[in-house]
Amino acid sequence: MQLLKALWALAGAAICCFLIFVIHSQFLKEEGPHEVCGQLAAGTCEIVTLDRDSSQPRRTIARQTARCACKKGQIAGTTRARPACVDARIIKTKQWCEMLPCLEGEGCDLLINKSGWTCTQPGGRIKTTTESLFSLI
Repeated sequence: MQLLKALWALAGAAICCFLIFVIHSQFLKEEGPHEVCGQLAAGTCEIVTLDRDSSQPRRTIARQTARCACKKGQIAGTTRARPACVDARIIKTKQWCEMLPCLEGEGCDLLINKSGWTCTQPGGRIKTTTESLFSLI
């Protein structure tokens, strides 16, 4: 009888440990791109710095620095106005709009010299991004 009680207690403890492990694992998945020992998960990016300069009328210059851990064949780029890992071919051929850099509902157009792209909102506001932001690529 004592052995049976001990086995039930041990089984209960094992189930509790398993449930804690499952809940903890699910919690980590919901956090999105997370770091493990100071490293980003493969295929993810995070914004490190963001600087906005609104000193000129009707013009805001925004600069951001992102840190990415891209998979083989990918390189840091922009998708839906957020840093993301994109196909390296897109950056090398300067076909910027293929990485879907604009927000949903905005139109993307390449600049004439392929040095960047513009995102045009339905109301006519235009955001321009140039490749100088990709100078480390």
